[in-house]
Amino acid sequence: MAGKVRQAMVAAIQAGDARGRRVTWALGAVLIAVFLFSFSLGRYGVPVIEVVKILFQPLFRYEKTWTSAMETVVWNIRMPRILMACLVGCSLSAAGAAFQGVFQNPMASPDILGASNGAAFGAALAILMGFSSQLITVSAFAVSIASVAAVMFIGRHAKGNRVVGLVLAGIMVGSLFSAGTSYIKLVADPSNQLPQITYWLMGSLSGAKNADVGFAAIPMAIGLIPLLVLRWRINLLTLGDDEARTLGVNTAALRLVVIVCSTLITAASVSFSGMIGWVGLVIPHLCRKMCGSNYRYLMPASCLGGAAFLLAVDDISRNLLAVEIPIGILTAFIGAPFFVYLLCRKEKAL
Repeated sequence: MAGKVRQAMVAAIQAGDARGRRVTWALGAVLIAVFLFSFSLGRYGVPVIEVVKILFQPLFRYEKTWTSAMETVVWNIRMPRILMACLVGCSLSAAGAAFQGVFQNPMASPDILGASNGAAFGAALAILMGFSSQLITVSAFAVSIASVAAVMFIGRHAKGNRVVGLVLAGIMVGSLFSAGTSYIKLVADPSNQLPQITYWLMGSLSGAKNADVGFAAIPMAIGLIPLLVLRWRINLLTLGDDEARTLGVNTAALRLVVIVCSTLITAASVSFSGMIGWVGLVIPHLCRKMCGSNYRYLMPASCLGGAAFLLAVDDISRNLLAVEIPIGILTAFIGAPFFVYLLCRKEKAL
């Protein structure tokens, strides 16, 4: 009897692994397709076949069949924005998946510890002081990191459950920074500074440049690589601290590493793109539904799915109307109905 149970468990694990691999490869193929198709969208159309030729011409050195204008549009205008959309979507989705595992809460999102509210305050303060766009990004990133550091400090000294203390500290610190942002909007110049603050808070990738992509990729890579390497250990955190300790895992150290890495990529994403919500909540849920809860496949699937999702939404934002729609508005239009679906599904399950 025990042998049959063991065989059934092994078969279930192998089936889950096979499904996880299929979903990951499928999401990778979707990302490549959306990536190539995104270059052809815009007021200056570039055929997909010409996009492929332009992208691979430095490697194969074949004869040019496209105009110089097409090459400029692909490399200097659309490439930075497309890469930034992929980086931000990948980072926010990975951070959301990691936080959901660490806090054992499927409703956790990248801004659960106040990183987004801190970035918003830092950007608004920099705009109020008349800083350049580069310093606005740096200010948003620095204040975002500082806000999570404050949450970690408060959570460490809070009484009772450590995880609950972190979540409550995140709500409190996030509220304080949100109030600070509201005050800055109140005293900002309504003809110049206030519109700039409001537009930044709605989220956009329109100002992405090649230098921005290179600068953003550094902290994102520093945070993403450990999350991918340690993804199988996040599975142990979902079992609870007591069970994880019996398996020889230092839960406090692992949780700290995951939170620091997730905070780093969240701060980097928000500081470059502005407030883009729901990606870190919606995509991990969809990926978990497709490939299961094993973080060995859930984490890479979330990265690929988040990149493809945000890139597709950005394509819609810049092509749907004559005036570009802030990407944060579109992600909210998609994320809010999905959140309602989750609540209704939860009630039915009860």
